[in-house]
Amino acid sequence: MSQDTKYKNNAHTDDAHTDSAPIIDGDTHPTYDAKDEPKDDSDHTASGDELEATEQLEDEDFSEDISNEDKETIKKVANDDNASQAKSHASILVEQSMDARKTFERSLGSLFTSAFTAGLEIGISFFMILSAFALLSEVLPSHYALVLASLLYPIGFIIVVIGQSLLFTEQTSLLSLPVLNGFEPLSKLLRLWGIVIAGNVVGGCLFAALMIGLGLNMELFSSSSIDTYAEHILDFKWWVIFGSAILAGWMMGVTAWLVTSARDTLSRIVLVTMITGSIGFLGLHHSIVGNIEVFSALLYGNTVSLVRYLEFLAVVLVGNTVGGVVFVAVLKNRTFLFDIEKVKEQTADDRENERRHTNIRRPE
Repeated sequence: MSQDTKYKNNAHTDDAHTDSAPIIDGDTHPTYDAKDEPKDDSDHTASGDELEATEQLEDEDFSEDISNEDKETIKKVANDDNASQAKSHASILVEQSMDARKTFERSLGSLFTSAFTAGLEIGISFFMILSAFALLSEVLPSHYALVLASLLYPIGFIIVVIGQSLLFTEQTSLLSLPVLNGFEPLSKLLRLWGIVIAGNVVGGCLFAALMIGLGLNMELFSSSSIDTYAEHILDFKWWVIFGSAILAGWMMGVTAWLVTSARDTLSRIVLVTMITGSIGFLGLHHSIVGNIEVFSALLYGNTVSLVRYLEFLAVVLVGNTVGGVVFVAVLKNRTFLFDIEKVKEQTADDRENERRHTNIRRPE
């Protein structure tokens, strides 16, 4: 998912690129003055009020190896006209790439602490679900109780996403963008993923050890409820869990994309609620929440062994990664590059038409 960014609505103050050059340059920080920006008739709302012209990418924002033609093309594709319109595909991608670049630059301690915090916070979802399931199972069949309790699934995700903690499934597609564009090495991405996963898992396990134990002593749920919920997750063949994890990773990658596209916090909350709520309702396998669910059964239940827990965690982590990288990052990035080529062709046609008109008007 992307972190809730503190930047302005369009995020085009960093470098962009084509197939062989990075989208952004994290070291470039140009400043703008709204009074110096050009305005035209397209910057009016339906009521006729003039909007401020949006910030534009400047030539100095690009790497030196990008041609002038490509600079103009990327400016056209990435330009986000005004706040009354939806963000463009390229605008979202550039903003996500900028966020990813900043994450790569953070210290290891900062990364682990943020990921550890996310592991703790995401546990709130399971705590609420388990409490609701134990209550509902007294009056409803177990299957219906599970489905209704799953509607509380988004709570922890809202806390994590709006609070900007590092959750692996949200960051999977986001952090791979600099690598896909040749800006960061794969080894650095794998190390970063490892830190985020470790923080999420450790935080989740600590939450399970402390808070689930607290819930048992508060009699909010019982050990049998923990076992029932764990079996609800584990009672599939490994390839079914893997496929479910791919879909969950895909949906989490889409969540990060849509959160970046939203212009206000309320819209982000609605988007996170809808998508993560769907993951919970369908019973899809999410590695970080699933870690807490199964580890709780390992500690306080009677049906989960250490080997079973580790096998589950490995399969779900790989599945979530495939879903986020392949179905979101790679495809969205390729779409951007296709847009670049399309605009380049249109620009070349426009220049050719302009040249012809100039020749026609030129006196003999």
